[in-house]
Amino acid sequence: MSDNTDRQRAVAWLRSITGDLSTSVLKRMEQTLPWFADMPPGRRSAVALVAQTGITSFVSWFEDSNSAPWVAKNVFDAAPRELLRSVSLQQTLQLIHVVVDVFEERTVSAPAEIREGVLRYSRDIAFAAADVYARAAEQRGLWDARLEALVVDSILTGENDTELPSRIAALGWSGHGEVSVLVGTTPKVLEVDQLRRTARHKEADLLVGVQGNRLVLVIGRAKPSATSEEEVIPFADIAKALEPCFGPGRLVLGPEVPSVVEASRSARAALVGFSVASAYRRLERPVFADDLLPERALAGDPLARKTLVQRVYTPLADHQSDLLTTLWCYLDNGRSLEATARELFVHPNTVRYRLKRITEIIGWDATGARESLVLQCALILGRIAEGQSAEPTRQVKSPRRRN
Repeated sequence: MSDNTDRQRAVAWLRSITGDLSTSVLKRMEQTLPWFADMPPGRRSAVALVAQTGITSFVSWFEDSNSAPWVAKNVFDAAPRELLRSVSLQQTLQLIHVVVDVFEERTVSAPAEIREGVLRYSRDIAFAAADVYARAAEQRGLWDARLEALVVDSILTGENDTELPSRIAALGWSGHGEVSVLVGTTPKVLEVDQLRRTARHKEADLLVGVQGNRLVLVIGRAKPSATSEEEVIPFADIAKALEPCFGPGRLVLGPEVPSVVEASRSARAALVGFSVASAYRRLERPVFADDLLPERALAGDPLARKTLVQRVYTPLADHQSDLLTTLWCYLDNGRSLEATARELFVHPNTVRYRLKRITEIIGWDATGARESLVLQCALILGRIAEGQSAEPTRQVKSPRRRN
């Protein structure tokens, strides 16, 4: 009976000092927590309400310690939801520390049962705070994952609506420079955190999308290469570092584009390249989508056809000399200098000079087996684009007249 009476007296004493404790805690927070003093009045009152709720809840807990599982959680239920986004877990723990310090100072001469109760309750409050923030982080992670999947899908489908930049910004996208899209197979175990760590090590940011057996990464540089004084890391090196995180098989890197808003162009090239990459016998990991231009063009990719015409046919057709005719003849004659020279009535060295000029203009060497295929496709597509159905005119040497 005596123990029950002593506990009731302790509870009554705690209730009598609740107001003074709340005032002391508020003053201590203003003195020791700079972030609390810098808060707007509304948020300060919300934080003070949490502290006051914690003090009154302790009294209820001390009166009935079996209520710990729900009393501790109710402390944070009093706070508005937006407070979780403005007050970090570290700041919450600092708040708990201040409340416990004030409690210990006021209860230094109190019975040992009260002092032990303060320690036990502070432990429960700390775990409750960790639980609240863990659940909030999990919900935020799920929301971010859904938003990221939506953004990647918008990029892949080319739906660059006005909301795309704001959605990307909401994901914490730090890339402000060029962008390239990397497409490969999805591994059995996808380590998204490892992907992001590798990208950060290469000074890049990622948007990750999983579409069945395809893993799509939108890679963005942290700074535009045009304004960066430091040497930027090529996208090929970034893709090479990310390559172990993909599954076996094809891995295609799309062309570089100026910004993430234009990433759909790189994504289209990478996706078509991924679908036709198996037709390229000397496939590397990663392979550039532009190295698969002939395969993409044969598969009906309009972007590949347009690229071949613009990079090969148009520059040679606009040139004043006979470079386009020379290239046609050279490829039609099986890359034979002598046969081309005989058809054009020129010296083989002239053909060599013209082929060198062609390489300087378009960047492809017609003497290589693979590059000759690229150029042959470009010439055919260019002639089709001009709407000319006739084949290139071949110059035939007229026979000599017999005396």
